[in-house]
Amino acid sequence: MACSRVRFFLASAFAVAALTGCGNGDATGPNGNGSDDEFEWSGTIAQGDQIEIKGVQGNITATGTSGGQVEVRATKSGSQDDPAEVTIEVVPHANGVTICAVYPDVPGQPANECLPGDQGNLGASNNDVQVTFTVDVPAGVVFVGKNIAGAVTGNDLRSEAILVAVSGNVTVETTEIAEAAVVSGNVTAVIGRANWGRNLDFAAVSGSIDVEVPSNTNAEVEAATVSGSINSDFPLTGPANDKTGTLGTGGPTLFLGTVSGNIRLRSGPAE
Repeated sequence: MACSRVRFFLASAFAVAALTGCGNGDATGPNGNGSDDEFEWSGTIAQGDQIEIKGVQGNITATGTSGGQVEVRATKSGSQDDPAEVTIEVVPHANGVTICAVYPDVPGQPANECLPGDQGNLGASNNDVQVTFTVDVPAGVVFVGKNIAGAVTGNDLRSEAILVAVSGNVTVETTEIAEAAVVSGNVTAVIGRANWGRNLDFAAVSGSIDVEVPSNTNAEVEAATVSGSINSDFPLTGPANDKTGTLGTGGPTLFLGTVSGNIRLRSGPAE
């Protein structure tokens, strides 16, 4: 039964990742500050709202900052195609701000457009330009990173995080909670919050999952892999590739699922 949830979650997560927040900030000019090859944007986003970054080719790296403003920088580089053909679009909306790398349209394919959340289309491109994003994220501002070809990383965050990649590793470390999904790549996560207000999902199609939660976490665990092993610092029961367990007094569900890969659940420092 848990294995079927692996497939269901991945199908929905990667419909989103075919790709592709919230407070408002202002960009200078249509693409923020900088030259054709560089982009900069900064703005104030309310705690609990999102800074969402959507990439196509190139890595996305977010780092927690003690400052009060979100700062986004992007560098474009191409070996054959002109970086100026790829635009960086800023879309303020009711839940925060979405920033996308938008590539030239491909004939016969839906137009590429930057929209928040699961909306929009950024997946069709015959362009080799790489766009590397770096993001400074203040405490309390939710970081959402979605990428097609490239890693998504969240370092030293002090806010909730949601990371999705089609091809590339996903890594996150936060004092709060996080969720992550990848089609081809590994998921590595360190969560600092022991009590959650919702279920948390970590999933992969082809890749391993390694998640650390506080030793005093209160949650239900469901872990399933079609081809791989499950190892846990917490007591789990069930078949070798489909295990469940209760952490502490129980609570929301922590779901760990991969089709082809291993699962590791670690016990970290108590909150």
